[in-house]
Amino acid sequence: MAYDTVFGYCWPQTIGPGGELDLHLSSAGGRTVAVEVARVGAAREVVWSGDVVAGDHPVPARAYELGCDWPAATTLRAQPGWRSGYYEVVLTIDVDGRARRDHAFFVLRPPAGAPNTILLQLATNTWHAYNDFGGHNLYTGATTSSLQRPMARGYLYKPPGAGRRVTTTHPPDPDMNTHVGYLRQHKLSPYAGSAGWPDWELPFLQWAERAGYGIDVCTNADLEDHPSLLDGKRLLLSVGHDEYWSGPMRDTTEAFIARGGNVAFFSGNTSFWQVRLEERDGPATKMVGYKGQFKNDPVFGTDRISELTSIWSDHLIGRPENHMTGVSFSRGGYHRIGKRVTSGAGGYTIHRLDHWLFEGTGIGYGDVLGAGATIVGYECDGCDFTSRDGLPYPTGEDGTPATFTILGTAPAAHFTRTTAARPPKPHEPAEDEFIAGRLFGTRDPAAVERIAHGHAVLGSYTSAGGGTVVTSGCTDWAHGLAGRDPQVERITANVLDRLG
Repeated sequence: MAYDTVFGYCWPQTIGPGGELDLHLSSAGGRTVAVEVARVGAAREVVWSGDVVAGDHPVPARAYELGCDWPAATTLRAQPGWRSGYYEVVLTIDVDGRARRDHAFFVLRPPAGAPNTILLQLATNTWHAYNDFGGHNLYTGATTSSLQRPMARGYLYKPPGAGRRVTTTHPPDPDMNTHVGYLRQHKLSPYAGSAGWPDWELPFLQWAERAGYGIDVCTNADLEDHPSLLDGKRLLLSVGHDEYWSGPMRDTTEAFIARGGNVAFFSGNTSFWQVRLEERDGPATKMVGYKGQFKNDPVFGTDRISELTSIWSDHLIGRPENHMTGVSFSRGGYHRIGKRVTSGAGGYTIHRLDHWLFEGTGIGYGDVLGAGATIVGYECDGCDFTSRDGLPYPTGEDGTPATFTILGTAPAAHFTRTTAARPPKPHEPAEDEFIAGRLFGTRDPAAVERIAHGHAVLGSYTSAGGGTVVTSGCTDWAHGLAGRDPQVERITANVLDRLG
C-alpha cells in the first residue's frame, strides 16, 4: 500500500529506565526514514537521531481493532540521563523533494526512588478511544481499540494557528468554523480536537517546568501495571480530557488518596467511562469499551458486572466517579463548543474566598475566574448541589464526598435530541436520555430533567486518610496557563506548592 507519508508506532508505549522498545514503521516504497527522538516539555531535548529503513506494509483490515502487526524497523533503548517524560518520535521522508512527516510517541517512567514528588499521568486511554487510524474508534461503532497502531494525525502534533482548540472562544464562533476549518486545512483527524498530547498536557507541562516544578510522567496504563510508581509521590496529576479509566487505575488512585496521597484533577469528563485493558503477554495490547453497546459486553449479566464498560456512574456498576473526583460529567456537560450548548462566560463564578486555593489571587466574591482564557470549556464535571444562605452545598446524592467544598460554578448542559450535532435515530437515546437511563434505570422525562441543568464545579475535599483532592471541573484549565492568566497560574502554583 502506498502512502504519501510515513506512519509509525512504538511498542511498548511506556518503558522504565534502561528499557527497550521497538519502532514499527511503514512508508511507500520502503523509503529511508529520518528519525528524531526528543523529550518534550519546557524545552525540546533531542536524545537520539538516525536513519532507519522502513518497509512498505499495508494497513490491515480492522487495524483499529486488531492492530497493524508491522515488523520492528529498529529498537531504541533508554539511555542514562534520559529523564522521565513524554518523548516524541519525529518521522520524516523525502517525497519528490518535499518532506513528509508524521509522529509517534513513548513515555519514560521514573525510576524507583525518583526525587520528584509530582507524577503526571497522561490521558493515553482517551487518546486511544478517539484514535481513528485504520478505520473506526469508540465513537464510530468499534468496541475495541488496538494500542499497536499509529495515532491518527493531530493527536500527537498540531501545527500552530487558530483552531487548535475545540472550545469556542471569543469572538463567538457558533458553527465552530475556525476549528473545523483548521482540521480540514491540516488534514487532521476530525476527532483531533477531542483528545491528544498537544491539546492539554503539553501546555500544562510546559508551564509547570518553566515555573521550576519537577514532574515525572506516566501513562494511564502505568497506574494499572505499575502502581508502585506512586510510592514516594505526594501529588498525582490528571490534566485535560481524561475520560477513560480502568478498574485497576481507579483502585490505584483511590488507595493512594486513602493513605494520604493528593490528587489534582485539572481535567474534565474525568473517569466517565470504564474500560478494560486486555490481551496481555506483557503490556495490554487492546482497550475494550462497549459504551452504548454495553449489553453486548461479555461481563453483562454475570458476576463480573462491576467491570461493565459503561459509565462509572451506571447503577449496575455502583461506583460513581464522584467517590474519587468529587464531581462527574453526568452532573456537568458542555460549555462553549458552538451553538448547541451553553454559551456562558467561559469562567467560574467564585463563591468562597477563604479557601487556600485562592491565596494571593486577589479574587473577590462573585468574580469570574478564567473567562479571558475560556478555561470553562468543552467538557465539564459537576455535582448535585443545593443552595443555602446564598452558597452552594453538595447534596451527596450522586456520591460526592461529604467533605467536598464547592468553590466555583458555571452552567453546562448535555446534548439533547434537539441540540445534538447528529440527532440520534428514533430508537436510540440522546445523550441526556442515555445518562439518565444509566444513573436512574429509566429514561422517563422526570429522570432526564434531573440531569438537564448541569454545572462545571471547581472544588476540593479531604479524605479520611488525609489525602486532598482538587478538581478544576473542566478540560480546559491548561489553556488558562497557556494564556498566562495570572489568577489561574497562582491557583495552579498553590496546588503544586501545597500538595506536591
